[in-house]
Amino acid sequence: MTGRRRWTSDDILDAAGKLLEGGDAEAFSVRKLAAVLGTDSSSLYRHFRNKAELLRAVADRALLTAMEGYSPEGDWKKCVTDIAFRLRDVFARRPQIATVWGRYASGGSGSRAVLEALLQALRSSGLPDERLPVHCHRIAVLVTALISADGGISTLATEDREHGLESFRVAVLGADPEQFPAVAHFAREIRPLGTDRRDAYADILAAHLDQIEVEASASRRNSDISA
Repeated sequence: MTGRRRWTSDDILDAAGKLLEGGDAEAFSVRKLAAVLGTDSSSLYRHFRNKAELLRAVADRALLTAMEGYSPEGDWKKCVTDIAFRLRDVFARRPQIATVWGRYASGGSGSRAVLEALLQALRSSGLPDERLPVHCHRIAVLVTALISADGGISTLATEDREHGLESFRVAVLGADPEQFPAVAHFAREIRPLGTDRRDAYADILAAHLDQIEVEASASRRNSDISA
């Protein structure tokens, strides 16, 4: 008599990733995953204590994928930008997992790899050591928020997306110029959230890196004066 198959953590994460990519992240459950694997939920809880831990592990896998083959090249700004776009590109192919990352965050080797790369890059910016964790956190929050929001938009059903665009057009193009004069004036130039998100991502990230550069320059000047 053949015994029940023993699923490894990697097997479970493979199946969880496929289940998420093929459906709605909101509807994901350990029970559904167990059914896909032909087992019961209790067997999965031997590997992951709860749904949140399982989903964090799925997101962490995406981070590991993003950092595969990463090697710092160029100045610190280029390195941070490379890391940020590696993450964006991986999650763009897995938008459901992007929403999971935004909600549950991650913890594990992937998270450590991203943080290590960011901190090493920021060390070259000229910031004092006490400011490195602050800006590393801000970059992480910025990148996670933008990527997870993008994932949320990307996973909308076509009908829902079209309804959202129509609502946007009504709200903007139909704005009362007396009550909303600025909106009415710029109505034809204002774009919905789903438009040009890659360019917006680059611009917002660049603006924060410019801010870091200004702060680092000021820190160096103060150090020179003190010396």
